[in-house]
Amino acid sequence: MSFRWAIAGTGSIANGFAEALGRLPEAELVAVGSRQQQTADRFGEKFGVPRRRRYGSYEELAADDGVDVVYVASPHSHHHRHTLLFLSAGRGVLCEKPFALDADQAADMVATARAHGQFLMEAMWSRFLPAYVRIRELVADGAIGTVLAVDGDFGFRLPMDPSHRLFDPTQGGGALLDLGVYPLSLASMLLGEPDRVAAFAQLGETGVDEHTAVMTGYDTGAVALAKASLRAGLACTGRITGTAGSIELPAMMHCPDDLVVRGPFGTEHLSLPAALDPAALAGTGPGGTGPGDGAGGDRAGGGLHHQARHVHDRLRAGELESDVMPLAETVSVMRTLDAARAQIGLRYPTSEEGTPR
Repeated sequence: MSFRWAIAGTGSIANGFAEALGRLPEAELVAVGSRQQQTADRFGEKFGVPRRRRYGSYEELAADDGVDVVYVASPHSHHHRHTLLFLSAGRGVLCEKPFALDADQAADMVATARAHGQFLMEAMWSRFLPAYVRIRELVADGAIGTVLAVDGDFGFRLPMDPSHRLFDPTQGGGALLDLGVYPLSLASMLLGEPDRVAAFAQLGETGVDEHTAVMTGYDTGAVALAKASLRAGLACTGRITGTAGSIELPAMMHCPDDLVVRGPFGTEHLSLPAALDPAALAGTGPGGTGPGDGAGGDRAGGGLHHQARHVHDRLRAGELESDVMPLAETVSVMRTLDAARAQIGLRYPTSEEGTPR
C-alpha cells in the first residue's frame, strides 16, 4: 500500500521532509504547493514532482484529488487556515509544530478533522525518534523511578531581522512557540498537562519573545522547566529526573543521538542516532554499517521519516489520529503555551485581519 503525499510550503523543513519521504518505499511525493509558482517549480524540480502538480497556490493544491496526505509546512500563522483547507478538501494532514497559534485554533482544527473523517496529527517529530521511543520505554519500565522533574532548553543567538519569521509577530514568531514547544512537549509526554504555569520573558522590538523561561507545576509534586532563546546560545540539552535515577538528553535535546541513563546500578550510554532506523541500530537493514553508512539516503531527512512512517501505520490501521502524539495532548500543549503567552504579554495578530486575537 502506497501513500500519496503533498507538501504545502517550500522552506527548509519542507525540503527536509521531502528528503525523508524518499527513504520510505511506500511514500510518493506527488504534489507541492506554495504562495508563488516559481518556488513551487524549484521545489518540484529538486524532488521530482511532475510539472503539472506544482501549484502556485494552496487552494490549487487542495483541489488535487490525487493526494492522500498533506504535510503543512507553511508559517505558524497559517497552520490553522491551511489545515482547515486541506481537511475540508478530504485530505489527511500532518501539520508542523507549533500546531497553531493558540488552543482555540488547535481545537478548531481537531473538530474539523473529525467532522470530515480525516487523519490529523501534529508533526512533533521528536516523539518518533529512537531516543524518545527509548525514553518512554525506560520510564514505563521504572528504570528511573517516578519522574519528578523535566528540564530542557533550546536557544541560539540570531541577528534581529524584523522580516525573519522568528521575529515577525504576523508569522507567529518568537522563541516560545518555535523552540520552547520542544521541552514543553517533552514535559507533557512524561507528566501530562500542568496544573500551574509561571512564565518570564524579554520581548524584543517587534513584540515577540526573544528570551523565555516557563516553569510548570503538577499536583503530583513534579515540576518542569523549559527555556528558549533567540538571544543566547543555550546548552540545548534535557534531563529527566526520577526518584531512582535520571535520563540525560545531550544536544540537541529535540533530536538527540544519545542518551545517558543513570540508575541504581550505574550509568549506561545509549547510542540511538535520530537519522537511523531501529534495524540499523542493530547493524542490519538499510542504514546499517554497510557501504554508504553515514552519508546519502540512509540518513536523508535527519530523522523526519520516523513520523511519516507512523502516519502510514495509523492510516493502514484505519485510525484518524496518533496514539503517540494524540490530538487531545496537542491541544493541551497549546493551552500551556497560551498560559505562558498570557503571562509574558505575547500577542499575535491574525494573518488575514491584522487585529489582535
